[in-house]
Amino acid sequence: MGFFLETVLGGLMAGMLYSLVALGFVLIFKASGVFNFAQGAMVLLAALAMARFAEWIPQWTGTDNRVLAGVGAFILAGAMMFVVAWLIERLVLRQLVNQEGATLLMATLGIAYFIDGLGQTLFGSSIYKIDIGMPKEPVIAFESAFPGGILINKEDLFAAAIAAGLVLLLTIFFQKTGTGRALRAVADDHQAAQSVGIPLNRIWVIVWCVAGVVALVAGMIWGSKLGVQFSLATVALRALPVVILGGLTSVPGAIIGGLIIGVGEKVSEVYLGPYVGGGIEIWFAYVIALLFLLVRPQGLFGEKIIDRV
Repeated sequence: MGFFLETVLGGLMAGMLYSLVALGFVLIFKASGVFNFAQGAMVLLAALAMARFAEWIPQWTGTDNRVLAGVGAFILAGAMMFVVAWLIERLVLRQLVNQEGATLLMATLGIAYFIDGLGQTLFGSSIYKIDIGMPKEPVIAFESAFPGGILINKEDLFAAAIAAGLVLLLTIFFQKTGTGRALRAVADDHQAAQSVGIPLNRIWVIVWCVAGVVALVAGMIWGSKLGVQFSLATVALRALPVVILGGLTSVPGAIIGGLIIGVGEKVSEVYLGPYVGGGIEIWFAYVIALLFLLVRPQGLFGEKIIDRV
């Protein structure tokens, strides 16, 4: 029982990180109807900026204070993601309003490749590390309840707590603030929101900036765990099944979908992997996503689309 709980706990922590990346997809799609394939590239750029600024700030200031460097790097990387998000909306997406979905999709693919190249030009293409002070050593808990206790990775625990905190802040922002309510109104009906004086362009800029902050936090956490390298952009592909499972228009769906995928991957790999040769963790999420596309394409919490003919 202890080993099973250890596996489930590891899956929940991994799923929380998947949810964090999936939130970027959901936020932008809800407000503008754009499926942002550049979200992975935004995560990579944010992680590169965080890692490199943390290296450069001590050189600029002449001090070796790690906390000061980390805080300064986060602020500078956050400011850069705000600028990048604003430029994307202003120079690209605003020019493509009311275009076909395929046009917008190709635009975000182009943005993704541009951001990849921009990150390499500005920050280099080596492998960098991010040290945000998260403990790396594991800890054994609940020794009195289970023989041998449950092994918990402190880094995963801290990462999950940071992700959960950001999700909570976003929930409060959407539910309790005037801007958040305007965002939800735009998500429900663009034309109705415009008719009551809500400026769509300003709302879209805010959404892209929020998605940039989400990408920064996700990049910071994933970069701390895996190192900052260009394969980090593919982390968005791990979030696609989460979005399909939870629903493209649902913030709670992104969270619950991430937890389901995370637990499913870990449990299937541990308990089914020995019988099929392993590797289930790689493709499990995509099989679940395919099944949902066949049975319930709008996801668990997505809005059901009814076409009248």
